[in-house]
Amino acid sequence: MTSTGGPGTPASRLTYPELGATRRWPLPGGYHQLRVRTAVGHGPAVFERAGQAVLDWRMHRAVGVSIRSSEPVATPGRPVVVGLGVGRLRLRAPCEVVWTVADGSRTGFGYGTLPGHPECGEESFVVGLESDDSVVLTVTAFSRPVAWYTRMAGPLVPVLQRAYARRCGRVLRRLAAA
Repeated sequence: MTSTGGPGTPASRLTYPELGATRRWPLPGGYHQLRVRTAVGHGPAVFERAGQAVLDWRMHRAVGVSIRSSEPVATPGRPVVVGLGVGRLRLRAPCEVVWTVADGSRTGFGYGTLPGHPECGEESFVVGLESDDSVVLTVTAFSRPVAWYTRMAGPLVPVLQRAYARRCGRVLRRLAAA
């Protein structure tokens, strides 16, 4: 099953116009672009466990970010607040799930930025079962800074985003093997 959009917040609240663009390649111009692929394991059982860990937020939480969502799984049209850091230094990044996929060879979702997010753009986390039965996590994103502190961080932000994507892959490998 593949789903786009949903009954929640209207797309007009998103802070970028290219709704769903992380589903395709190439990504839209004018943004920093990211695509990180990480081998997670091998076989349908690993694919199922990895896909579920992406959809039910376990991968994100295991990476060390907080997830605040009214839904137990990624659901199109529903807001989610991603929290990075600790205590008063926690950065809150409001997003909305804009699409999901679960079609037997791919499982995952994409979310886009809402007002108050320090960046504008979209990011997706998709687990794929390849033709050779290998399981791969692909993190795809396009973004540009909005907040003064992300603009000031300049080239450091893409480096941190790439490190985060790689960490997601390592953590998902561990979760899917269990």
